[in-house]
Amino acid sequence: MKVDVLLGLQWGDEGKGKVVDVLTPHYDVVARFQGGPNAGHTLEFEEKKYVLRSIPSGIFQHGQINIIGNGVVLDPVLFMDEAESLMHSGVDLKHVLKISKKAHLIMPTHRLLDAAYEKLKGDAKIGTTGKGIGPTYTDKVSRNGLRIGDIFCNFDEKYRIAKNRHLNLLNALGEAVDIAEAEAKWLGAIEYLKQYDIIDSEFVVNKYLSEGKKILCEGAQGSMLDVDFGSYPFVTSSNTVCAGACAGLGVAPNKIGEVYGIFKAYCTRVGSGPFPTELHDETGAKIRDIGHEYGAVTGRERRCGWIDLVALRYTIMLNGVTQLIMMKSDVLDGFETVKVCNAYRVNGVETRDFPYDIEHGIEPVYTEMEGWNVDMTSITSPDQFPRQFKDYISYLEKELNVPITIISVGPDRKQTIDLRNNR
Repeated sequence: MKVDVLLGLQWGDEGKGKVVDVLTPHYDVVARFQGGPNAGHTLEFEEKKYVLRSIPSGIFQHGQINIIGNGVVLDPVLFMDEAESLMHSGVDLKHVLKISKKAHLIMPTHRLLDAAYEKLKGDAKIGTTGKGIGPTYTDKVSRNGLRIGDIFCNFDEKYRIAKNRHLNLLNALGEAVDIAEAEAKWLGAIEYLKQYDIIDSEFVVNKYLSEGKKILCEGAQGSMLDVDFGSYPFVTSSNTVCAGACAGLGVAPNKIGEVYGIFKAYCTRVGSGPFPTELHDETGAKIRDIGHEYGAVTGRERRCGWIDLVALRYTIMLNGVTQLIMMKSDVLDGFETVKVCNAYRVNGVETRDFPYDIEHGIEPVYTEMEGWNVDMTSITSPDQFPRQFKDYISYLEKELNVPITIISVGPDRKQTIDLRNNR
């Protein structure tokens, strides 16, 4: 058996949570492979809305096993709040959730360091969520991190050393801190964490594969936020591309099967950083308002723009995408025309390749297409798609050279059109 991977192809917020929820009935296991509580996956069904930050999005379907992998960073307090909320909603979390011993812990002092580092950057700040993600990954790669498995092995000493190191850094940055209250809550959440099945996830995942179980690997953020291949330095602190599933779960590269690449019918970005197709006009505001484009974790307004095929071709290449899933198609329902960026003009020279620097001298080259101007939110079959929308799909598939197999026409899990049996 091979694992299938599902990830975002833009700057995050593509709708991964909904698609994982829709696909989960076809899998035995859903495993999250990177990121932390800076990623909010929104799911809507039965007239209820849920936002998951650390727990995989397969948690609501049919009792499948859900795994938080070693590549994830976990805040015990936020995890406890999220878990308790889910259990109050009727989710039997303790019987279906497993957590890797090798996942790193976000400490209270990591959040303080996150804020201090952002303050130092001034106008050049990244625009982080302030959840301590970057400092936690920094500790991981500098070999100073604290892992979940450590809570069962000389934890008090390891925590004291890590905390004091952070306090010294904060003192050097001129930050006066009092962590007593936050620390007490955090230590209480550590005890809460012990109630869950803490596993050697790399062995468990590979055992499931050898038993023929079907596994879906869930990514967070988007490929354009990958620490190596994204719009650096305005990126997240982990590998959000398909290779991150191998490192974040202990899966060999030859075990990768289908790669689902998710993108919006337009483009959004939260926080700072370059965004070539961003719209600073009424059209951008209209997309934001219709699409309810506000961060699931931060509540910040998302920046909006037309779809960018230069960036999409790049991330499709990096991930080896085999199937495309287009989200929020309905948001463009009311537009007479829609635009597609299929090239950049860089210092007067046109290119279809994604350049090293997208912050300076970039001019999007657009193709204008006829809008469908039809309410698609109640559509249940691809036969009902308006001709103009079918043309839009065909154009994207030709330019991207990968089939679009699933289309979302609304936030609810039922508002999902599967094209795989209609071609």
